[in-house]
Amino acid sequence: MIRLGILSFAHLHAEAYVENLRALPDVELIGIADDNVERGRYFAQQFGVRLFDSYAALLAEKPDGVCVCSENARHLPLVQMAAEAGAHVLCEKPLATTLEDAQAIVRVCDDAGVRLMTAFPMRFGAPALEIKKLVDAGGLGHIYGCNATNQGALPEFHQAANLAFLKRDWFVNKALAGGGAIADHLVHLADLLRWYLRSEVTEVFASANQIMHAGRVQVETGGLAMLTFANGTFASIDCSWSKPAYYPTWGGLKLELVAEKGLATMDAFKQTMSVYSHSVGRPVWSYWGSDANQGMIDEFVAAIREGRSPSITGHDGLRAVEIVVAAYQSIESGQPVKLS
Repeated sequence: MIRLGILSFAHLHAEAYVENLRALPDVELIGIADDNVERGRYFAQQFGVRLFDSYAALLAEKPDGVCVCSENARHLPLVQMAAEAGAHVLCEKPLATTLEDAQAIVRVCDDAGVRLMTAFPMRFGAPALEIKKLVDAGGLGHIYGCNATNQGALPEFHQAANLAFLKRDWFVNKALAGGGAIADHLVHLADLLRWYLRSEVTEVFASANQIMHAGRVQVETGGLAMLTFANGTFASIDCSWSKPAYYPTWGGLKLELVAEKGLATMDAFKQTMSVYSHSVGRPVWSYWGSDANQGMIDEFVAAIREGRSPSITGHDGLRAVEIVVAAYQSIESGQPVKLS
């Protein structure tokens, strides 16, 4: 039996991870801990799980691993606590808000001999896996370029019961999130493209603004990044919070690869049904496709059980943070930024 815990419910993905962990017959969710006492009590009651009164108390139970779902800026202390307790770590993305913290996260896990996995679930979605198979089989030949989007709605408060302690407005707090739309959304596609191309980013040119949701938040809401890879492939990524609040879903991730042998397109969240309801007053999308989060949790558990590195490592998370940091440097200078 693999015993796992969840550290913090600041990130909304923690709610999905509870059900993902419970779907595995050989996994025991020993409980949760949260420095926001009211939030911890709410989710412990909602999911019927044990609430520990501190992170240290949960780690004292010697779990095999933990999911770190705190605010981005607070990943490092929780990962360090877990590593020192001998617990393997699945850490939410982005790995950190600074390059120094991301490097420290990788280092403390290496020093403690625990596995570190970065939460990039998009690698486990069925559409993304099909593109990976096509690329690896040589079906596209050399990939010249990529046009991609990872858009979403402006992060709003958690609506459950309209309780103030459930709000996730830290997503628009630069100190806690590391930035706005770019910090939130650039990492997913940067990671997917590194995975597809087996090549590192060598240059980043980015632009950002607050045209959308002007005056509502102090971070960028619109972002566009241009990435150049060592193998010559270039990519444009729209990572804006550009979806309106009434959009049927939170956003979406799409890409098209322009290549030597043709064009491949992917819509990661196209597997939906439109549902119309008088109570909602607008159509909503009911997603029926593969659960990328479940695939990621399955891999984390398998890596622990088999004593191996997960397929997405802390190194992958570090590379994504480097790209985000370079994007912000480019925005500030107005010039492309080289990566070593």
